[in-house]
Amino acid sequence: MDEREARDDPVEYRQERYKPPDGAAEILLIRHGASEPARPDRPFPLVDGQGDPALAPEGRHQAERVGDRLAEERLDAIYVTPLRRTAQTAAPLARRLGLEPRVERGLREVYLGEWEGGLFRKKVAENDPVAQRMFAEERWDVIPGAESNEAFVARIDEALTRLAETHAGGRIAVFTHGGVIAQALASVTGARPFAFMTPDNGSISRLVRLGALSSIRGFNDVAHLERSAPAPLT
Repeated sequence: MDEREARDDPVEYRQERYKPPDGAAEILLIRHGASEPARPDRPFPLVDGQGDPALAPEGRHQAERVGDRLAEERLDAIYVTPLRRTAQTAAPLARRLGLEPRVERGLREVYLGEWEGGLFRKKVAENDPVAQRMFAEERWDVIPGAESNEAFVARIDEALTRLAETHAGGRIAVFTHGGVIAQALASVTGARPFAFMTPDNGSISRLVRLGALSSIRGFNDVAHLERSAPAPLT
C-alpha cells in the first residue's frame, strides 16, 4: 500500500468501555441489612438521639451475601456510620478483606425528630396525616423536630466530597442508610428528593465522584441476594 492509499483509509472511532476519569473515586453505597422490627412496647435504643436497632436475622444473612459479592473486589477502605446496623452489615466483608471500618458521621441516616426510636415506621404503616404530607411534599422536616432537607443535603454532599478527595483514584465501600443513598443519587441527577426512595436492604449503588461532580454507575444492585431473580416487567 502506498502512502496516498494509506492516507485515504477511513478514520474509525469505536465505542469504548466506560472508564472513570483520572483521579475520580469510585464509591459503593451499600444499604445496611434489614433491621429489627419496631415495637411500641420496646423502642429502639438511641445513639445521639437516633434510633439504633440491630440487624434482624434476615439482615445478617444479607450482610453475608454482601461479603460474598465484594470479597474479591479491590477496596481501599470500608466506611460505616455511628449506627450499629451499618457496622454489623460491613462486618463480614471487613473480616474477609482484613480492613478496619472507619466511622463517617456525615453519612448517618436523616434525623427523624420526634419520630425516632421506631415511631417513624408506625406512623408510615398507619398512613398518618403527617406521613402523607411528608411523602407528598418530599420533605423530612414536616415531622416535628426532624432534620431539614437543606441540612441533610449539605452534610451528605460534604461527606461524599471529602471521601472522594481522600480516596482520589481509588474505590471504597460505604455502608450507610436508605435515606442517605436516595438523597445522594437525587442530588447527582437533580431529581426530586424522594425519587430514589427506597433502595433495598443489602443493595449496592455505585457513584463515581471527582471533587463535587458525580455520575451514577449503578443503583439498587441486588444480584447477590436471593430475591434477585428476574421478575416480569409487566
